[in-house]
This record gives sequence, structure tokens and C-alpha cells, in this order.
Amino acid sequence: MAAMPNARQGLGGPESSSKTLSGASLAAGALLMLSGPLSILMGASAIAKDSVLATSSRYAYRFDLTAWGVIHLVVGVALVIAGLGVLMNKSWGRGAGAAVAGISLITQFMFVPYYPGWAIPVMVLDLIIVFALTRFHVGTSGGH
Repeated sequence: MAAMPNARQGLGGPESSSKTLSGASLAAGALLMLSGPLSILMGASAIAKDSVLATSSRYAYRFDLTAWGVIHLVVGVALVIAGLGVLMNKSWGRGAGAAVAGISLITQFMFVPYYPGWAIPVMVLDLIIVFALTRFHVGTSGGH
């Protein structure tokens, strides 16, 4: 009897729980795949020096709009890659997703004076992503 394999393996037992995403991980992956393209679009808009963006000479984090555009493009691509990692349930996906969403949250905060109507909603998305990816998660060892 002791040598008999567990009949529930592969049929929803604890060993197979690491192969499926939890609801929070799935939501975080989807939100990463939303936040990333939004950051890429903002980066393209900033590089094009769109008239929607405001420029202030009295702001501590003042960069050229092209520099902000490149920052948003790089962060947006990183968000998409991390989102794919989370959705494909890669071991690095959750950590990378939380880290990149945190970086995006900081860059969006610094970008608020340029376009608050865009930066604040994306900050909320990033905050939800960080919360979803850093909350308690049952590991691949069946909850040990």
C-alpha cells in the first residue's frame, strides 16, 4: 500500500495546484498586460511631444519629454514581459511582476504633473498589481 502512487495526482490534488493560476495571479497578469501597453502608449506620446502633456519648469523630477517617453517605453515593455511570465505561470513571473509594477508606480507618481489624468489611473492599476502579486501565495510544494 505504501508504494502505491496517489491516485489524485494530476486530477486536482495538491501537486497539480502549481500548474494553474489563482484568481489573483490571473487578474494581476491581465492587469500587467493592460498597464504595459498603456505605458508604451504614454511613452510614444511623450516622445512625439504631444500637446496633451504639460511642462512645468518648477518640478523637482523635471526631465525632457523624450526622456520620459523612453522611460515609459522601457517600463511598459518590462510590464508586458512580466505579465507574460505571470500568465504563463513562470517561477520568476510573480517577483518580476511585483518589482516592475512597483517601478511603474514610482515613475507614474513622478509623471503626475505632466498628465495627472493618465498617471493616476495607471498608478491605481500598478498598486492593485503589486497587492495581487505580493499577497500570500501557496507555493509549488503543496502549501508547505
